Amino acid sequence: MQRWVSTLVGLAAVALAVWLVVHNFKAPRALGHDSNALADDGGVSTAPPAVDAGPSASAEAGALFLGDLTLPEARGDGGLGATLPDGTPVPPLPMNAPRQVRFGVVLVSYEGAQPNVAAISEGHPLRPATRSKADAHQLAVKLAATAEQDFHAAVQQGDAGSGDDVGRVKIGILEPAPEYVLFTLRVGGIAGPVDTPRGYWVVKRLE
Repeated sequence: MQRWVSTLVGLAAVALAVWLVVHNFKAPRALGHDSNALADDGGVSTAPPAVDAGPSASAEAGALFLGDLTLPEARGDGGLGATLPDGTPVPPLPMNAPRQVRFGVVLVSYEGAQPNVAAISEGHPLRPATRSKADAHQLAVKLAATAEQDFHAAVQQGDAGSGDDVGRVKIGILEPAPEYVLFTLRVGGIAGPVDTPRGYWVVKRLE
């Protein structure tokens, strides 16, 4: 009798342990993986999107990443880059907007703007801009007019970080305003100045 009772108690203990394990079980999450991220181009990826440095760049080697052109906290719904040049809120991108574009940019920085990481990586010294925002806007308007006639000449008059071709950028990387301006621009079109955390941009869409 005592042996039978002991067996029952043992089985009950095992059943209780199994129930506790099953009840509290949670599937382990893979390290570095976001279950909400999608792998295809239509989804959102937690990996930094690559930025092609130009036609000669390879997809496997020498690719630039988001951090090379913008600072990680640049993207956002408020602050600089959140309104269009005319001060209106940024509308949603049209459904037919491209997934990525290749572009050139004329940068006009001002005091308090974020440093241009790409310019620093190219060996340009980090010299904080000393011009006021009002002076920067006036210069950017002038360079936008020059860019309509000769984009290269405008690039040469811009600050370090300006370039005739700065590569490709995927949708969802830039702040809302420069993204909308750039991704709704026709190929070969020029627009700006648009305010960004790095200064005023005058952009030309190349592809």
